[in-house]
Amino acid sequence: MSRQPRTQNVTTDAGEARITWVPATTAPPPRLVLAVSHGAGGGIEARDLQALARALPEHGVTVALVEQPWRVAGKKVAPAPKTLDTGWRGLWPALAAAGPPVVAGGRSAGARVACRTAADLGAAAVLALSFPLHPPGRPEKSRAAELLGTGVPTLVVQGGADPFGRPGEFPPGAYELAEIPHGDHGFAVPKRSGLTEEQTTAALTDAVVKWLASLG
Repeated sequence: MSRQPRTQNVTTDAGEARITWVPATTAPPPRLVLAVSHGAGGGIEARDLQALARALPEHGVTVALVEQPWRVAGKKVAPAPKTLDTGWRGLWPALAAAGPPVVAGGRSAGARVACRTAADLGAAAVLALSFPLHPPGRPEKSRAAELLGTGVPTLVVQGGADPFGRPGEFPPGAYELAEIPHGDHGFAVPKRSGLTEEQTTAALTDAVVKWLASLG
């Protein structure tokens, strides 16, 4: 694989998906592929996804930024979860074809997709960024079962002020959780926190680098 970023379109039963490959910059072969998708209201330009694409290649990890078919088609609103899963399953063979073990991941809705499909697809692990534990203000509408049912090593990276679920709301389970202090659902922090975007981004990438190293 070339070390220059490249895009790959993949046909799925949900439409045309797109992968932007950001290759590991260490001596080949890469030890892992981290495939991460976006949420229901944004794309791969999200700050956390871009930060990982910048940071991980020097640690021997190829990053695959995945755009779901609805996003590639230019639509504004994500489809139902079942359709998101269909798109993810359809592009998985292209991710696996790279060779190294694939860690499934995403932010928000993308994290839910990764959790729901990890075991069936043979993912090595799951990275859940801003996992939407419940709709804002509706803790009774818990999605904890998706997180607890991954069946593989799982890391949740969650903002301390995320209205979709603060770290203290998460149930005990066989996963790790890294908190980004004061972070909202997009990991932005208020000025009054005294933290900068650079500091919060570094905290996020450091947590992911450490966890990926622990996978062996």
